Amino acid sequence: VAAFAALIIAIVAVVLVLDRRNTTETADTTTTALATTTAADASTTTAEPTTAPSTAPSTTSSTESTTSTTTEPTSTTDPAAYDTAVWPWPNAATGPAAQRFADPVDAAVSFAVDFVGFTDPVAGEFRAGDSRSGEVEIRNRADGPPTTVFVRQLGADNTWWVLGSATENIVIERPEALESIGNTMVVKGEARTFEGHVQVTLRADGLTDPVFEGNVTGRGDGVFGPFDETFAIDPVAVDTGAALFVSKSAKDGSIWEASVIRVMLDN
Repeated sequence: VAAFAALIIAIVAVVLVLDRRNTTETADTTTTALATTTAADASTTTAEPTTAPSTAPSTTSSTESTTSTTTEPTSTTDPAAYDTAVWPWPNAATGPAAQRFADPVDAAVSFAVDFVGFTDPVAGEFRAGDSRSGEVEIRNRADGPPTTVFVRQLGADNTWWVLGSATENIVIERPEALESIGNTMVVKGEARTFEGHVQVTLRADGLTDPVFEGNVTGRGDGVFGPFDETFAIDPVAVDTGAALFVSKSAKDGSIWEASVIRVMLDN
């Protein structure tokens, strides 16, 4: 639980970097909201429920969300303003990564589908942290565990961008948010997932193929199990990327939940 709270603080640190880079934005008060709305429940297990709970979360289907407020991409006059954003990609000219979003839920759903790889996810309502940022819960299905997606308005056009995501069942200590990754990547944390499996992927902005793919193992009995691995990373000519930590459904192998950390690539 303490490690999960530390992850939330690390994500909030990304928002604080944004404020230092753009003094015209209002002060960021997201810390309290993120810490209180996504704190880990130690009693939660990763076993998939066989029946839906009686009080399902307020949801929006991905097919409704992704087409309602997507706008055409605008020119990027200050690429550094988007360094903390995982999705979309500021310099993409075509495809899903070139979309710009006037609605935060649309941004979160696109991130879940086009970046992480969820299949037809269920999206909750936007929960504001301050006037420019907040979070959206994404689930594999209505009774699945939430992946909390952190979103923020960036750039001159105030479109919505994704800073990363967190789930209470995959807690990441390393890499930290905005950590520099060179020829090795230290992966440390704890997980309680199906059979303890966690898929690890390092992606670079603008590249379709992953820079690295591997696996770590926590525990699969509802109790957190630690993992601590160091992986060799091939160099790429890109300075920014993201580390993805994903668990998959025991039923059909679809993505169940994901923690995603923004990182820098030092090659």
